[in-house]
Amino acid sequence: MLNSTKIQREQSELRQKLAELSGKDQPDETEIRQMNELDKRYQDNEIRYRAALISEDAERREAGAELEKREGKEWGDLIAGFEARQVAEALDHGAQLSGRTAEVVAELRSQGSFQGIPVPLEVLEQRAGETVAAGLYEPKQTRDLVGRIFPQSVASKIGVQSVNIPFGAVEYPFLTAGAVAGWAGTELGDVGAPQTAATTEITLKPDHNLGAQMVISRKSLKQTAGIENAIRADMSAAIAAALDDAVINGTGATGQPLGLIPGAATYGIASTDVASLATWANFRAEVVEFMEANAITDASQVRLAFPPAIWAGLDGAYVSGTAVTELDRMASHGIKPVLANQIPADTAILTTTVQGVAPAVLGLYGAVDLIRDPYTKAASGQLVLTGIVTLDFTATRGLQTRILTVE
Repeated sequence: MLNSTKIQREQSELRQKLAELSGKDQPDETEIRQMNELDKRYQDNEIRYRAALISEDAERREAGAELEKREGKEWGDLIAGFEARQVAEALDHGAQLSGRTAEVVAELRSQGSFQGIPVPLEVLEQRAGETVAAGLYEPKQTRDLVGRIFPQSVASKIGVQSVNIPFGAVEYPFLTAGAVAGWAGTELGDVGAPQTAATTEITLKPDHNLGAQMVISRKSLKQTAGIENAIRADMSAAIAAALDDAVINGTGATGQPLGLIPGAATYGIASTDVASLATWANFRAEVVEFMEANAITDASQVRLAFPPAIWAGLDGAYVSGTAVTELDRMASHGIKPVLANQIPADTAILTTTVQGVAPAVLGLYGAVDLIRDPYTKAASGQLVLTGIVTLDFTATRGLQTRILTVE
């Protein structure tokens, strides 16, 4: 029993005794002495009770923090022990899942509907040297961040945030109008008319399905030692490449989400035509635009991505009369560009994170749904595996992204 609970019970007994004694019209000396003693004990217990509450609250917080860490670590341990080899064997000849793999699959099935065997997104990720960004904003729903499926991708490097959504549509509210500061013109004058706090929302819906297929030969199924790495590498590469292309070039048609470049007008992203991208001055002008929109306070807060050809042009363009290139000038302001073949030629993308809000959000629904097809290639004993990811993508605020194109 908690110490505070014991003190509470004792206090209740003391109050009852005090009530009995105080109800007498003419208490004798012994009863008066008892009332004084009971009153002193009651006051002392009040101090003990407050101290017990403080101590127990600290213990609860420590225990809660330890529990949270333990739960996260236990899930991480389960994921680390997940064997894609078991999934392949289960899909091929109905072998039973066991160990940590079975526990992870059972947990995922309890949280969503899958036609095949659910595979955690973390299993497909590249696990070397990854980091997790901090300071992510809180949407209407509280959810866990999904481990990045493309830790080395262009999308993550330009600040796109990926979130895990269990099911349904998720709405992100953004404040567009609120408090207005004003001066009082006279001693009794008002400080200005109030303005309604207005919001706008962006919504992620499970409208887009991305599939990655692979064929496993009969020989590969028998050589189980390397099948796990093969499945992870192949599907990871296919999904990562398709997600990167969708984030940047998605058309919004034929099942694709609307990417940053085709969706610039829809998202309110400024797209500027320039004569050349081989000069720091054009990029500097966009940095200034970010500053004037109160999006950044320093040039190093800007993320920049463009194709390798633009990098080569900047590195080969020397400032007249010096050994300094336009790329050197850019680097002197703390901007380290990301080279991306997915970005069209003569195009550059600039993004920034404002108050923890990412420039764009990629919503991934649940896990990869791994579906087995033993019939299409039955004549040769091959197994066709299809991994389906349900997702949606949207930019958050247009002022956090800018696009430069050559005229």
